[in-house]
Amino acid sequence: MLLLALTSVEIQYALIAALFVAATFYVGRIFWRAFFSKTAAGCAKGCGGACGSLDVDALQRTIEARATARNGQ
Repeated sequence: MLLLALTSVEIQYALIAALFVAATFYVGRIFWRAFFSKTAAGCAKGCGGACGSLDVDALQRTIEARATARNGQ
């Protein structure tokens, strides 16, 4: 009986409000997971890959080895 008392404009407003709430929740969840997620292992992407465990000393040694190999040719 209540549904029959609602006009089409009121139903449209209710649908728009429901879509807005759903979209706000979706975007808020994306931001929350990007900045506050505890499951992300070291990087913002949350991939859990090697980007979180970058060894700067090994990288420097690799750069120096390649530089000396180029200069020695």
